[in-house]
Amino acid sequence: MTPRAAFYCVADERYFPGAVGLINSLRLLGHTEPIHLLDCGLTASQRELLAGEAELVAAPDGRPPWLLKTVAPLVRPADVMVLLDTDLVATRSLAPLIERAAEGRLVAFADPADRYDPDWGELLGLGETRRGTYVSSAVVCADRELGAELLGLLSERQSAVDFERTFWRSDEPGYPFRFADQDVLNAILATRIESDRLEALEARLAPTPPFTGLRLDDERTLRCSYPDGAEPYFVHHHVVRPWLEPTHHGVYSRLLRRLLIAGDVAIRVPEEAIAPWLRSGPRAWARRMSINARERLRWHVREPLARRRAGA
Repeated sequence: MTPRAAFYCVADERYFPGAVGLINSLRLLGHTEPIHLLDCGLTASQRELLAGEAELVAAPDGRPPWLLKTVAPLVRPADVMVLLDTDLVATRSLAPLIERAAEGRLVAFADPADRYDPDWGELLGLGETRRGTYVSSAVVCADRELGAELLGLLSERQSAVDFERTFWRSDEPGYPFRFADQDVLNAILATRIESDRLEALEARLAPTPPFTGLRLDDERTLRCSYPDGAEPYFVHHHVVRPWLEPTHHGVYSRLLRRLLIAGDVAIRVPEEAIAPWLRSGPRAWARRMSINARERLRWHVREPLARRRAGA
């Protein structure tokens, strides 16, 4: 039987810690829905750890992971499909998002960038492009009908992107698809999906670094909030991943560490499989404090000095 709702993500060996953090956050928040993870090169031991909580779907050969986000939901559809990046941690129940999507809306989060290219439609053969809210591709919720239309178009059109010209490679100024599949997603929304079917939630409800104004209220429950009481659905650590590179030990990093090493999580990861700065013990704590000191120096001294010199 088709499940009422399901979650979908993509991971390889390097993104395994992020996938575990995401899955463990969903389970801690009470989500029992199926989770489908596209396996783009996990190790045998990683597959074994994930198998109890996620159905692993084999990735097609020879295609980069950024082109594969549509694969699992198209082959394992649900009445409501929730596509999630593996650098997210859920911080509150996603039931409201699922309910809105079940009503026929596409639910996503506005991106802080205000991007628009009038040539998107022509370049992708989608027709005339209208301006709308530019959304992040990190979280996309849609019912089966709308999702099939959106994902089918995304699967077909994203191959038009020259990844070497994107933000992650040469970052070519003015390239219409600088943000790759995210720009293609927004091109589809601006041409083929009725504007009243898109529900774009505030960017701060799925914030990215530096998480301005956000505080971590309770590591145990994952609860975060802003001074006005608003609570995000996710925290999203894009660009730099704290399990791969030493980064400021802030909201996301603290939650990820809790989701990797605590005793109440669904997937238990051996400490030796976790980055040294995220482990338990005094040595790991000292490493985190050193990283934080370095990052504060960069934010408050080095970068302001560099800006002043550039403007001199």
